[in-house]
Formats: sequence, structure tokens, C-alpha cells
Amino acid sequence: MFDVKKVKDECVQWIRDFFEENGKGCNAIVGISGGKDSSIVAALCVEALGKDRVIGVLMPYGEQADIDMAKLLVSHLGIKHYIINVKDAIDGLKAAVPFELSAQSATNIPPRVRMTTLYAVAQSHNGRVANTCNLSEDWVGYSTRYGDSVGDFSPCSNITVQEMKELGAFLGLPDVLVNKVPIDGLCGKTDEDNLGFTYAVLDRYIRTGEIDNPETKERIDRLHKINQFKLRLMPIFDPKIPTAIE
Repeated sequence: MFDVKKVKDECVQWIRDFFEENGKGCNAIVGISGGKDSSIVAALCVEALGKDRVIGVLMPYGEQADIDMAKLLVSHLGIKHYIINVKDAIDGLKAAVPFELSAQSATNIPPRVRMTTLYAVAQSHNGRVANTCNLSEDWVGYSTRYGDSVGDFSPCSNITVQEMKELGAFLGLPDVLVNKVPIDGLCGKTDEDNLGFTYAVLDRYIRTGEIDNPETKERIDRLHKINQFKLRLMPIFDPKIPTAIE
């Protein structure tokens, strides 16, 4: 079902078309975590725009155990990159809040600070920020609203995790990046530990509707339903007052 060459070629052209229409000559700004998604998005942007128009941004929180993976990616692609440590910004914000943050609030501050960082880089380098989410994550809301869930263009939001792995291999990325076990970088757990099911199970369900465990199906369906708001534009009240121009 997944024609990796066709999808890759069409995605590369889609990126070129986006920049032609929404920032001719602009740079692609990609947050580089060292995982497969950011690696693949960066590689697609390099093929679409050339390495001189792609800037990687590494954003460790203090010491990042796997930052060598992110450095491997920018070295492999030969792209310009910045390392911006976000620890002081995150810690400063947490310290300034005059009440005890909920666990979820504290967990979601880092990706929101990182997205602020990406836009700071983009606006100083004539850039457009790449969203690096995939379909599997978006399906169950495994992203932070106004954090890693946003961007100016999203090459891979309709591609599942299993398909991303095929795409990464086809792009010639190092296997250690393509098949690295995804860890959220926030609480130290793997994505699948947090979700309670594997991406293989989720991807099969998304593409075929088939799933073996009824309880897992119920959990996926519930997560998909309650997280739909993350994928939609902000609701706007319309008072139906006519305007002078269209």
C-alpha cells in the first residue's frame, strides 16, 4: 500500500511548492531531537531546498543524554545548526509561576519553550518552521498544543510511524536514527509506554481498521476523539456582520 519512492518524491515537491508560495527563498527551520521524525523532515527539506536553506536547531534541557544522535543527523546532512540550551528559560518560567504547577502543565512547558525558540530562530533567519509530527502521534493526540504540534508547514502529518521508518531508510539516513526507540524527552519514558500500545498496533488500525484487542481499540478511539481539537483551527465566533471586502 505504501509506495515509498512515490510518497518521497511527492512530499519533496510539496515542500518546494509551499516555499514557492509562502516564502520564496526562505529557509526551513527544523527542531532536531535526534529521533526519526525530525531527522526525516530535515532530510526531506534538504532534498527539496538544498542543504544551504535548512537550519537545524538542537534544544537540550541541560544535559541531553542522546544529543549525539542530533549531532549525527546535522553532520550527516551537512546543514547549519545551532545548539540552544533551554534549561534556564524553562526553569525560570516554572520558578516565576506563583502556584504549584500541575504535572501536565510542567510536562508541557518544555515543548512550548522549544517552539518559541524555533520561531525566534526563524524570524531572525528568514525562516519557516517545520512541524515534525507524524500521523500516528496526531491520531491519538501525542503532542503538545502550541508546542511540537504546530509549525508553518507539515510534511509528515499524514504518514504513520511504520511508513516513516520506510521513508527514513529510503532517504539513506543512518539506521540508528530511523529505528531509535522513541522517547518523549520529557519524563524519560518511551512513547509506547506512555500510550499503552505499540505504534505497530496503532498503524495497522489506522490503515486497515483491524485490531485484535477490544480494550486497545477503545483506548485508541477515546484518545482520537478527545484530541481532535488539537488538529483543528481555533474556533472563531462569527457575528455575521458584513465586511466591505472579501
